[in-house]
Amino acid sequence: MSIFRERFTATMAHQSVDRCPIDLSGCPQATVLSDDLWAGMADVLGFIGARPDDYRHGDSRVLKAINADFRRVGGFVGFSTGLEVATADGFVNEYGMRYRYSENYADIVEFPLAGTEIDDIVKWTLPTLSQIKDPGVFDRWAEEARYWYEETPYVVVAEHPVWGVLEMACWLCSYDYLMMMLALDPEYIHLLFSKILAFQKEIIAAYYEKLGKYIHITTSGDDFGTQRGPFMSPAMFREFVKPYMGERIAYTHQFTDAIYLHHSCGSIFDIIPDLADIGVGILNPIQPVAFMAPETLKNSWGDRIVFHGGLDTQEVLPSNDPAIIDAAVANLIAAMRPQQSGGYIFAAAHNLQADVPASAAVRMFNAALKVQG
Repeated sequence: MSIFRERFTATMAHQSVDRCPIDLSGCPQATVLSDDLWAGMADVLGFIGARPDDYRHGDSRVLKAINADFRRVGGFVGFSTGLEVATADGFVNEYGMRYRYSENYADIVEFPLAGTEIDDIVKWTLPTLSQIKDPGVFDRWAEEARYWYEETPYVVVAEHPVWGVLEMACWLCSYDYLMMMLALDPEYIHLLFSKILAFQKEIIAAYYEKLGKYIHITTSGDDFGTQRGPFMSPAMFREFVKPYMGERIAYTHQFTDAIYLHHSCGSIFDIIPDLADIGVGILNPIQPVAFMAPETLKNSWGDRIVFHGGLDTQEVLPSNDPAIIDAAVANLIAAMRPQQSGGYIFAAAHNLQADVPASAAVRMFNAALKVQG
């Protein structure tokens, strides 16, 4: 077994490691968003010439230079449903959501299920496997995964092929309408969520039957928190979200032994035990907001779940101040104690945005290596 995979295995077992695993682009919510920033990091590291195309999730030269332990494969699945439209300032996707472009993102501005009632959900349908835009994509992703698994030393991460049940419902209905219906109409929510879960399971089966034996981690994303606290009470989470997410994880594990990594932004301290209960092995991005201080997380739940991320992207990295970055990295790693008890993967607290200078991004990873000897 390679040192990368040995280190990951020990980390997951909460055992001492030579250093914590380092991630940039393995988890899709801990990567560089722009080609300009990838190019800038390559420049800072002294690389000359165009970015190589041998690794579609980033610059392989940069990943090697910072000693990244992970490599990502797979991706989201696209469908042809007849709803897709290109507009002057955005697009309508296969689910009928209308997006408008804004810098690095596209924001949803029209929600196809906003204002609907339960009779509308009864008639509503989701895409099927027969509508996948690229029928051969799973085979190509499986070959890519096989290459990274059999011919390289890295830990292989499969990006989730479908959205989470809560986020998809919010993007279909709008956040305000979905949150209102959580309180007012449980029957509506359970029908909507059950339909989304059935859709997830159809795609999960086809996807992980191909990739499952070649991966060490599989990811999912579904935001449960704001900067101040969770979207809903823990009791409401346990009633409406936890059962569907738990079934999704259990179903995924019918096709792969990979560790389940879950991404949720925001302050979700009170539901971390629930996530561990249903099989989340790694929690990303431990965004340093209310009640999510690294010391608190490690001391409270560090024996039940592995934490991933945590270096502030809102103030620390945009500052580009070497002293601030070095201190933040040292404090984070000291709090997580990976060399004593594993349980931690180093990464930024979310994707690296346009306001993060390339020199700050490189310094972050160099500091993580340096502080651990």
